[in-house]
Amino acid sequence: MKRGLFISFEGGDGSGKSTQIRKLCDFLSENGYDYILSREPGGTSIGEQIRQIILDPENSEMDYLTEAYLYAASRAQHVSQVIRPALESGKIVVCDRFLDSSIAYQGYARGLGACVEDINSYAVGDCLPDITFLLKVSPETGKARRSSREEDRIENEQLDFHQRVFNGYEKIEENSHGRVIGIDASMDIDTIFGIIRTVIEERL
Repeated sequence: MKRGLFISFEGGDGSGKSTQIRKLCDFLSENGYDYILSREPGGTSIGEQIRQIILDPENSEMDYLTEAYLYAASRAQHVSQVIRPALESGKIVVCDRFLDSSIAYQGYARGLGACVEDINSYAVGDCLPDITFLLKVSPETGKARRSSREEDRIENEQLDFHQRVFNGYEKIEENSHGRVIGIDASMDIDTIFGIIRTVIEERL
């Protein structure tokens, strides 16, 4: 059976990932594609429990390395239980965040560097996205977009942290050999999705 297609969405908090993911899933459903939608951290029962720990604002004392290992632990379960089996059965996997998030947030913004990739190499093995859409928006704009709701532990970080995340994502895009497709997320919703749809139609 032909391997499925692994699509991930990345971007800083408030970049509009959820909106574009919904539009892509509607497109896939309308055109009869067999797909699953998942997210990180999370995607499994174990992963969702880890997500609660990571994002709980009460856990402000969490060590950066602890944070990185928790993300990797959730990801290992996600790949084993959900993503790899779906791809092996020929399905399209749409995932809200994946390995690039850890590299941007823990590797670059937390300053942990290459050890994040080393940790996650065991978690994901050869299970990596075929296409990654990176929605790029300034940290200030992202902050304004999410100001109407309560922020989790990561979202609640200072703007300089989110700027480091933004810079990290740009470096990831530069080194991705075309896998990561950066999109200006300040454009209107339909224009952004038009770019995404064109890429997906070409691949499918």
